[in-house]
Amino acid sequence: MAATTVLARASLSVVDYRCTAQRGDPGFVEIHSAHSIAYVRAGSFGYRVGSRSYELVAGSVLVGRPGTEYRCTHDHAHGDRCLSFQPGPALIDAIGPRSPLWERGCIPPVPELMVLGELGQAALDGRSDVGLDEVGLWITARFTELAAGHTTSSGSSASRSTPGSLGSPRIAARDRGRAVQVALWIDEHAHEPIDLEAAAQQAGLSEFHFLRLFTAVLGVTPKQYLIRARLRRAARLLAEDNRPITDIAFDVGFGDLSNFVRTFHRAAGVSPRRFRQASRGDRKILQDRLTRGLAG
Repeated sequence: MAATTVLARASLSVVDYRCTAQRGDPGFVEIHSAHSIAYVRAGSFGYRVGSRSYELVAGSVLVGRPGTEYRCTHDHAHGDRCLSFQPGPALIDAIGPRSPLWERGCIPPVPELMVLGELGQAALDGRSDVGLDEVGLWITARFTELAAGHTTSSGSSASRSTPGSLGSPRIAARDRGRAVQVALWIDEHAHEPIDLEAAAQQAGLSEFHFLRLFTAVLGVTPKQYLIRARLRRAARLLAEDNRPITDIAFDVGFGDLSNFVRTFHRAAGVSPRRFRQASRGDRKILQDRLTRGLAG
């Protein structure tokens, strides 16, 4: 695992993780050194902590707590990359160092965190005028709101979205691998029309059994994962690209501009246009979102 600290401040640190393990390599026990909210940018890996086991894919969030032992596995894929936001002591004290939030282990791909994770990647790459520290505060505020089970901007509860028996031993490794491989396939082809039948064919299962398996392993339905993969790409393009918003909507797979605007607004809490302005350094938008997020 290659770890590069890209920001180190009293209020927040950010670490860029790039895993070098190959598929099938044995995992080994590690210990979290800090509270962390790690956004999975690409790839997939297994995460085992205590009796719980998770499969993380692009858009998932790994939640770490100091002193917790864990094991990462690569039974189904390799080459994962994570951007870890690690709040400083003052912010941890405000959240609560012993808060149940830090026991979550994993949050499945939810749009409210994904768009901010992609903004963080754009900031890391120097393709956005927003600072990594600002993204870190924003994503911490949203994580606190969502993981606490507050109502999200899309009207759903994060506590209902977070998988409970995700990666249960009752689900065979081969079946977990099927779900992960289809998620990677969806991610690669998200700009194309994909329906449940096509995804199920990739897994070699009936639509009924595939839907149950995918949701049990990854915590979201195939349709949800498809829409969120498109939103991830849209967030990156809005931050990095100067093309018209209409072009971006169609390029990532949305066939209707108004549907894209509504879906993105529910995820980010701001319209695509204002999200782009924020990525260009509009501090008023950032401050408004932070104030509302921290107040929630």
